[in-house]
Amino acid sequence: MSTISLAEITPVVKPTLSRRNQMRLFLLFLLLADIVWISVAFGIAYIIRFQSGLPFFENDISSKEAHLFLQIMLIPVWLGVFNFNELYNPHYLFSSTQEYKKVFGACSITFMLVVIGTFFIPFVRVSRGWMVVAWVAAIIILTLGRFLIRRVAYRLRARGWLTSRALIVGVDEEARAIASQIVGMPTSGVHIVGFIDRYIPHGSRVEGDMHVVGSIDDLAELTKRLDIDELIISTSAMPREDVLQIFQMFGHSEDIELRFSPGLFEIYTSGVRVKEIGNVSLVSMRKVRLDGIETAVKMFTDYTLAILALLILFPFLLIVAILIKLDSPGPALYRRRVIGAQGRQFDAFKFRTMYVNGDEILERHPELKAELEKNHKLKDDPRVTRVGRWIRRFSIDEFPQLLNVLLGQMSLVGPRMITPAELDKYGKWRLNLWTVKPGITGLWQISGRSDVSYDERVRLDLYYIRNYTVWFDIQILWRTIPVVLSRRGAY
Repeated sequence: MSTISLAEITPVVKPTLSRRNQMRLFLLFLLLADIVWISVAFGIAYIIRFQSGLPFFENDISSKEAHLFLQIMLIPVWLGVFNFNELYNPHYLFSSTQEYKKVFGACSITFMLVVIGTFFIPFVRVSRGWMVVAWVAAIIILTLGRFLIRRVAYRLRARGWLTSRALIVGVDEEARAIASQIVGMPTSGVHIVGFIDRYIPHGSRVEGDMHVVGSIDDLAELTKRLDIDELIISTSAMPREDVLQIFQMFGHSEDIELRFSPGLFEIYTSGVRVKEIGNVSLVSMRKVRLDGIETAVKMFTDYTLAILALLILFPFLLIVAILIKLDSPGPALYRRRVIGAQGRQFDAFKFRTMYVNGDEILERHPELKAELEKNHKLKDDPRVTRVGRWIRRFSIDEFPQLLNVLLGQMSLVGPRMITPAELDKYGKWRLNLWTVKPGITGLWQISGRSDVSYDERVRLDLYYIRNYTVWFDIQILWRTIPVVLSRRGAY
């Protein structure tokens, strides 16, 4: 490892607005946004119940004025329930689907309080129709609102706001992997300042532009001098005594957040469960990345959209198959052996876009063969037929994979499907691929398709696996349409 001088280490520049105040200001913005969205939900419910004239509200004699007053009184109650459900706690914001689940739970609790209140205060008459409409509208609007706020937070984090400064304690393969993943995802909100290690010399470069900034013995002083908010402990790189020493120093600190890596990083990123057995907390791996509700929603979306697409596109797909047969000898469909969930191999269907003697053609171009082995893509591929080049531009060759979706082998959205030969490219991250089905489209598709480097494709796949939400899938499907029509990166 090369070393650098202390003069090369960038000094800490105190921001005009502290990170704690940045977060407080953003939480105030979030609070005001929630007030607006709750008011909008109540407004929609009021209009539908009292001004729409729908026939199933005719027997409801509830007072309009009473509901206007109730809506105003419920806003602070609603915010209190949100706060109780930790929806203003930075630790639970801007990551995973837990925030959306908490929104659903908080909305339901608020309306349960209304029901209980009307039971104990009999002179208060609340329209059941208004309650149902307001509950549904609140869940939808507040969830969409939180989704938009998260996008705002990601943009701010990419510009250096709402971030925390962190040191990684310990230097080993796991520590490097953690640093690489955090640095590769600017929206994580964590800025890695450097590494701490007892045995590697100060100034040694470890990962990218990051270096060792000191020893464990100097940790207390370094956290103050470098304005550190978090310590990420690579437990596999340190003896137990050092880990306990760090915990004794910072375990109860209000200014420093301690985070411990789990060990076997490449396994744990696929998801874990913690269960207490005999007063001992033990960790087990989740068999799948998604929980039951997410799996059901994703499966329903996949089958519904795949069936509709096949019914609508069948005449067009038949014409494409005929054109392929007329253009060059060989079958219209091509089977590609790929790896799916749980490491199972299957044949992915595609329209044939190459000549059947493609291998012979490639042997005549050794420089292209070397490029293919390196990137698994060729921009000017002599094996591609005339019709094949056209259908590749619009990703029409991938439409038969809708059959793989119906067979339960693929999803509409997911990581890029890979062949067994490509598995080594993922290294220690290969285990993550087995937790979800490959997708017809994905984050790699909307990020440049074939113009994206192979290492970048791997990173995008892993980001999708760890950050899956239903909203993320919808966003990717929506953004796929203009990307395909633009033909950017298609060859």
